[in-house]
Amino acid sequence: MLQAIPKNISIYLESNPNPNSLKFVVSEMLVPDGMSFDFPTPEAAMQSPLAQELFMYPFVERVFYMSNFITVTKKEDVSWLEVQNTIKNHILKFLESGQLLLDIQTTHGQEQEETESIRKIKNILDEYIRPAVEQDGGAITFHSFREGVVRVVLQGSCSGCPSSTITLKAGIENLFRRMMPDEVTAVEAIG
Repeated sequence: MLQAIPKNISIYLESNPNPNSLKFVVSEMLVPDGMSFDFPTPEAAMQSPLAQELFMYPFVERVFYMSNFITVTKKEDVSWLEVQNTIKNHILKFLESGQLLLDIQTTHGQEQEETESIRKIKNILDEYIRPAVEQDGGAITFHSFREGVVRVVLQGSCSGCPSSTITLKAGIENLFRRMMPDEVTAVEAIG
């Protein structure tokens, strides 16, 4: 269980390449470094009281937690100017109350054997790609590597972002092909 304890919290907003997502950056860490929690539906948020509350707003489509920020994705027909303060104030009130942010046990599925290639891939993700993706309010995690294809999971603002496919192919895939030319032939997003 992860709990937000601080009482003096500030939040500022950051836009990102996905026009339907907004990053709410909090003055305190919300989840342990390197962990992220993606709630693409109200049903997926059953163990997150704050995400459940945010899904009560009819314009909220997705909620994502990582480090010290919460990324909220809204429906296209609603303007951020109309709703950003409502979401910001709701998050602030929730966090200042000290309620549980998450009530889940973290478990990891069966992991692929870590070969030298997989170690290189994870290192490239950690060093070159993840910081940029996090700055945009999202997350990218390694899923698998088979037959020259790196599979990653995109979360937060990256999920459903109009430019994520271009970024994946033109940016991430090209970086991998340049840094690991004899091993990586393609990068795909799953999920």
